[in-house]
Amino acid sequence: MAEHESLEFGKADFVLLDSVSLDEFMANLKLRFEKGRIYSYIGEVVVSVNPYRAMNIYGRDTIEQYKGRELYERPPHLFAIADAAYKAMKRRNKDTCIVISGESGAGKTEASKYIMQYIAAITNPSQRAEVERVKNMLLKSNCVLEAFGNAKTNRNDNSSRFGKYMDINFDFKGDPIGGHINNYLLEKSRVIFQQEGERSFHSFYQLVKGAPDAQLRSLHIQRDPTAYTYIKVGGQIKSSINDSADFKAVTDAMKVIGFTTEEIQTVYKILATILHLGNLKFGSDGDVTLIENSKLVSVLGDLLSTKDENVEKALLYRTVATGRDVIDKQHTHQEASYGRDALAKAIYERLFCWIVGRINDVIEVKNYDARVHGKNTVIGVLDIYGFEIFQNNSFEQFCINYCNEKLQQLFIQLVLKQEQEEYQREGIPWKHIDYFNNQIIVDLVEQQHKGIFAVLDEACMNVGKVTDEMFLQALNGKLAKHAHYTSRKLSPTDKNLEFDRDFRIRHYAGDVVYSVVGFIDKNKDTLFQDFKRLLYNSSNPVLKAMWPEGKLSITEVTKRPLTAATLFKNSMISLVENLASKEPYYVRCIKPNDVKSPLLFEHERCKHQVEYLGLLENVRVRRAGFHLLCYIMLVMKQGCGFEHDVAYGKTKVFIRTPRTIFSLEEQRAEMVKRIVLFLQKVWRGTLARMRYRRMRAALIIIRAYRRYKVKSYIREVNRRFKNVRGMKDHGKHVKWPTPPKVLRKFEEALRNIYNRWWAWTLIKDLSPEEMVQIRAKVATLECLKGQRADLGLQRAWEGNYLVSKKDSPGTASSFTLVSSDLQRKDKFMRVLFSCNVRKINRFNKAEDRALLITDRHLYKMDPVKLYKPMKSIPLYNVTGVSISPGKDQLVVFHTKDNRDLIVCLQGMVPAGDSRIGELVGTLLSHFKSANHDNSTTPFNCSASSGHLRTEQPA
Repeated sequence: MAEHESLEFGKADFVLLDSVSLDEFMANLKLRFEKGRIYSYIGEVVVSVNPYRAMNIYGRDTIEQYKGRELYERPPHLFAIADAAYKAMKRRNKDTCIVISGESGAGKTEASKYIMQYIAAITNPSQRAEVERVKNMLLKSNCVLEAFGNAKTNRNDNSSRFGKYMDINFDFKGDPIGGHINNYLLEKSRVIFQQEGERSFHSFYQLVKGAPDAQLRSLHIQRDPTAYTYIKVGGQIKSSINDSADFKAVTDAMKVIGFTTEEIQTVYKILATILHLGNLKFGSDGDVTLIENSKLVSVLGDLLSTKDENVEKALLYRTVATGRDVIDKQHTHQEASYGRDALAKAIYERLFCWIVGRINDVIEVKNYDARVHGKNTVIGVLDIYGFEIFQNNSFEQFCINYCNEKLQQLFIQLVLKQEQEEYQREGIPWKHIDYFNNQIIVDLVEQQHKGIFAVLDEACMNVGKVTDEMFLQALNGKLAKHAHYTSRKLSPTDKNLEFDRDFRIRHYAGDVVYSVVGFIDKNKDTLFQDFKRLLYNSSNPVLKAMWPEGKLSITEVTKRPLTAATLFKNSMISLVENLASKEPYYVRCIKPNDVKSPLLFEHERCKHQVEYLGLLENVRVRRAGFHLLCYIMLVMKQGCGFEHDVAYGKTKVFIRTPRTIFSLEEQRAEMVKRIVLFLQKVWRGTLARMRYRRMRAALIIIRAYRRYKVKSYIREVNRRFKNVRGMKDHGKHVKWPTPPKVLRKFEEALRNIYNRWWAWTLIKDLSPEEMVQIRAKVATLECLKGQRADLGLQRAWEGNYLVSKKDSPGTASSFTLVSSDLQRKDKFMRVLFSCNVRKINRFNKAEDRALLITDRHLYKMDPVKLYKPMKSIPLYNVTGVSISPGKDQLVVFHTKDNRDLIVCLQGMVPAGDSRIGELVGTLLSHFKSANHDNSTTPFNCSASSGHLRTEQPA
């Protein structure tokens, strides 16, 4: 059921009325209208009452409330029925249609626009540009068709004067991809005549009041609707319609849809042509018919892009073929006026059909292959004229009311009849509900040989002059005994009918009196071939394309064209077949009053509409078959005292009165709390188990994947490094594989192991002396890497350079003797480093000296005095060494007593040979060896004041 509204608003669903009667129905409908609730349900049918005011119930927030909801989850609304049709199309892959019915002014056109707006709003969540383009064009097409197909009537300011059925095509994802529009029976007689208080089509007034001055001048149009005979009556009517703003909106919409500038200009030229045609006046000079205001002929020639003389000839003469001869037969004054009006109506109708076709060319689905793109589903929206009863009802009203009979028949077949047949299928001995089956009226109109259309066509085909009175006589002869037809001849005492003019049909919506005046001409829909050739021979390609039949020569024999009645009957039969093939949804529109008041609810006016729409019968059938969900069956099965008010079908439970429904609803509300808790418990447990299974599966997969990655990495490392022992560089060129994240620390350790092994392979065959030198070089690299450009790592380190004849070719023997004496005296084991230096004292005085470093002392010697020792510093007194980063090879030995020794290494052979690295490395290596049991490094490297400083811990 519908979401519960407060009882102050009445019953949201008429099925829930306490008793089914017309008075109860009308009282509930009036209450809801007065409370601002314009929508109600009859089961799944929406009843809409025109509010005659703007209502804030169509915005984005409201759309979100109905999106994806079931029909009865929210209060009654057009959006609910639109969403139900969309869901049926998308979920079940079914073609659906929404049939909007009601009389003129009941709000059908607005309802169709809101349904289109809703469908556009809920589709294309991914905002695909092509889908947005299609949606925009579908919406803009409404604007254009309303301008050229709608008019202000005494009942409605925006009355559709044509029938429209639009198919919207959707792809398999439910997004609109195109559409197609069918139009039915444009009321073209409105072009030349309107009843008092009404206007012609909006397009004429939009052109006159909204077009720029320059455009009006080019069309020879004045900005005054009363200056033109065809629209003069409507031009005097004050209206809330803003024709000037609408002109711009329509022009912009045509551009968006894809009309070219030339096509739009041609459209307005045709409108101007019709206005000028209406001002043409014919006169007579004896037997010759003349055009009194002949200046308009050149204006028409300019607008139609044809020669003036051809325009004048087509208006005044008719070309007739008699055997082999072709003659020009001049029109009488009456024939010329008839031809002018027929031309105006035909041009406008052809223009309207061309506009519809042009829109279809743009919005139709192209290059869609169901095998590639999936099934193409459709939602159809039917917005067609409602039942009409005027003071003077002619051929157009007859066709319109026949159309409504066909749609009512469809409604009966697909809703009411289906419902009662369902009771029989369920095996329920339900009370029969009578309803008016209007098949008898449909047959009265369309039956072959006997129907009104058949009699009308037969009259039009007769040779010789056939009048409307003769057609009425034929009807009286064929239908004299029909219960739903009468005329003054058949009912002589009925003074509401005129002799030889009127006949009455008892429609499902009420009795309607039709005047036969004009039936024959309107059914023949005659337009002289001269006009068709005139327009076909236009130099305007757009206008020429509208009249392809104009290319036929006057002597060519053509088939008799189908009459207007036959064409309309065939289109209605095709429409009903199309609708019947889809899953239908219904919107029944009601007009509350004739004065467009938002406050007035005219009881008799609305009662008449409720009766002819068959709403009460619909309620009775729905009430008889109202069924609930299966869990209510369980409640009743348990025994709640409702057995007398229900019947059990094969698959459904049928409930007779609303009180039983409400009682069951109260019990259901009590049970729902427990049911919800139980369902929550079960569902939460299910979710928890599902999450656990997913997490466990994910963990198993992750573990297996990690094992796979670890094994793959180890296998790859093994593959790359298994032959490194035989490689020349022992695998140094081999690229390491990228490890998985979990093995990054392992990879670091593995690289260290490999590097140690690689280093071991290089040094395992070295002598002890070479090992000492290697250790010293490693110590130098660790301490000074990046600090000095040349560390001397590429050459062999000799250490004791003063015994070398290269550095001291003449004094090496003297140094050897002094060195031996010092060894006996100070008991040192070996010489670490010796070199010629230049000593700098605190007075910046420089002198040549020699430096000898043993494993016990540091000696400063005088090379001039045969290397006589000048100063001896125990090594344990040396606290650090500072060196410069430049090429000067400056060295500062820091001592505990702060009497630092500053020297600069010199006398190297070859010249420029750097020995700073060797000196630092030798000292570091010695102190490391001397303190191998202590984890503290004897000397630390640091930078200070632009110099490197190597310090020994205190």
